[in-house]
Amino acid sequence: MSNESDAADAEAVGGAVGGAPGPGTGGAAAHDPEAVAAPSGFELGTDGPKVILAGLDGSDSSWRATAYAAGLARRQGSLLAVAYIQPVLAAATALAGAVVEETTQEIADELLAALREAEHRVRGVWRVDWQFLTVRGDPYTGLAKLADELRADAVVVGASEQAGHKVIGSVAVRLVKAGRWPVTVVP
Repeated sequence: MSNESDAADAEAVGGAVGGAPGPGTGGAAAHDPEAVAAPSGFELGTDGPKVILAGLDGSDSSWRATAYAAGLARRQGSLLAVAYIQPVLAAATALAGAVVEETTQEIADELLAALREAEHRVRGVWRVDWQFLTVRGDPYTGLAKLADELRADAVVVGASEQAGHKVIGSVAVRLVKAGRWPVTVVP
């Protein structure tokens, strides 16, 4: 039996080869134009991601995640947005607020300096467009807000290095469960 006769047999029973409805087969697409419309909130497609968001907190896994995201951004010609979310103080430690706020800003400055140094080291080898962003808040909310604002096509984070997150859930798990962006978790 030839491929041509396979196709003819498939169309005779109401579908094209591969199980997709053929023309004039009475499938949902033939009668209902809404059936083939993109899901709500879906962005018109582009050739590859435009923005890749990486979460960086200074941990080893977050540095690996940022390096992985930088490689993706370079290969795809995407913007790499590197985000440091400055932790918000609990009410009990609010008295030391100015000191902690200054410390979190120093961490942000150190991370930015390290990123600039890394860019300088590889400048002659490869180049990636990037920006550094920092906001105050809890890591999940901050990354989610930035991903939405930037219309990120992907989010890359490091695996949690804290033992408690195995029980209550990490930022990475919460991002995946949100289901709004593809999330890559780098060990």
